[in-house]
Amino acid sequence: MQWCRFQHAAHRSFGLIEGDQVIAVSGSPLAEHTITRTSHPLHQVTLLPPIIPPMLYAAGPNHRGHVEGMAQRRGAAPNYPTRPEPNFRSVHALIGTEANIVIPQDSPGAVQPEGQLAVVIGKLARRVSRANALDYVFGYSIGNDISQRQWQGADRTMFRGKNCDTFKPFGPCIVTGLDPTQLRIIVRHNGAVWEDFTSAEQIWDTATWIEELSKYTTLHPGDVLWMGTQGADGDMVPGDTIEVEISGIGVLRNYVVAEA
Repeated sequence: MQWCRFQHAAHRSFGLIEGDQVIAVSGSPLAEHTITRTSHPLHQVTLLPPIIPPMLYAAGPNHRGHVEGMAQRRGAAPNYPTRPEPNFRSVHALIGTEANIVIPQDSPGAVQPEGQLAVVIGKLARRVSRANALDYVFGYSIGNDISQRQWQGADRTMFRGKNCDTFKPFGPCIVTGLDPTQLRIIVRHNGAVWEDFTSAEQIWDTATWIEELSKYTTLHPGDVLWMGTQGADGDMVPGDTIEVEISGIGVLRNYVVAEA
């Protein structure tokens, strides 16, 4: 199933995408809900982030290529992680597909994309085993972890480097029933392919991450984990278009603009 969250006129709702139509859903896909008789042509609605998570986790360096690419940017030797160590991202920075990524006025330069698989938790998970971990997943989506590298390197936290308003494109939908180990991820910049990799290349897979996180914190329905990217992509400036495509899910497309 393809779940979305959309706006039509002044009304916002969860929905189901079926072909070129969106069927409105009353309630949440993670709780009691009713599929209504109201539908809209897909091209007439605005797709919002498919869920606003209670917590947004980021796997960080979860591909060897990203570790190596970032080390090359710094002129240093790669330092590979030895265990899953998540970071946090601001849910207030989330935007949907086709929305603008806004570079702040005082940004010291361009921003960079990180296209990645997003995992949506479907039920409470605490101390779950790797063997059972995927039973706690509701579905999968696409995230783009926008970064301002100068701020990321200079600040003691990732507050500015990762969490400015609009720095977290997410969507276009949540798809259920996928195998998270066999998904192709393509990042395109102005139509040119910057990255083409698979989720099988992750250092730690989705099940391992859920097992590790749930050792220390309870994962709640609607929590989202972004699974990291390959490589260290180039610069994005106002006027650019960035797309992240994942097989079986769709395309997350956004436009880079300067803050007015």
